[in-house]
Amino acid sequence: MRLLKRRNEDEFSLIERLNDDIPPYAILSHTWGGDDDEVTFKDLKEDTGKNKAGYDKIRFCRNQAASDGLEFFWVDTCCIDKTSSAELSEAINSMFRWYDGAAKCYVYLTDVSTHGDSTNHLYHPPWEADFLKSRWFTRGWTLQELLAPASVEFFSKEGERLGDKTSLERQVHDITGIDIRALQGSPLSCFTIDERMSWAKQRETKREEDAVHSLLGIFDIYLSPLYGIGKKKAFARFWEEIEKPVMDELSDLTPTPCKIGLSVLADPNQPALE
Repeated sequence: MRLLKRRNEDEFSLIERLNDDIPPYAILSHTWGGDDDEVTFKDLKEDTGKNKAGYDKIRFCRNQAASDGLEFFWVDTCCIDKTSSAELSEAINSMFRWYDGAAKCYVYLTDVSTHGDSTNHLYHPPWEADFLKSRWFTRGWTLQELLAPASVEFFSKEGERLGDKTSLERQVHDITGIDIRALQGSPLSCFTIDERMSWAKQRETKREEDAVHSLLGIFDIYLSPLYGIGKKKAFARFWEEIEKPVMDELSDLTPTPCKIGLSVLADPNQPALE
């Protein structure tokens, strides 16, 4: 796992850490802009990209981590060498664990402003209307970024803190339909397959196969990512992995505290996300 290390007020550098020697770190959750707007691994290696729009998100994460006393932070746009298929596969399958292991997760909402309509400010904060319709809640990858970390804090595009997933629990539940217990940290294995799939149903990904890849951590399965096969075949591979522990569960007479919903297995070739 690569991390970014804050050097001083304005500088940071890319470092690599062994899996068993990872210091406390902050992690960024965000929505991607255009491909040419995001700062890549190559940009950091060549010391370029500071003029890209996406650099503001990295700067925000660095500054907020410093405010929280964290020297290290992680941003997906530039901490993964996506030109390496092996590294990309490892990152996709490790993403949930990386978010789960973060000391802080900062959700940077580029479409939410604290300078919004203040007409009903006595009853609702001026940013709440933007928050309720933020694009962040419609993306596939951000589902695990919401559920995996213990600490998830939301920030406006101005970098002002709006609250966390505890103080904004009601709003997040209303937007996503996610069970309150899951937002509070209950093990995801205690929710049926149907329930977990419903949380992802209305979410979208830029690449259709990522509709599956973004669910791997939610279901605690490993799947080597394949692009170019389309959504239907990607979900067929996904259901094959899902069925394995289900069949083990059915053959095991030992009762377990969490039950698995089976109705979604009726047609394993039917994509669950549209």
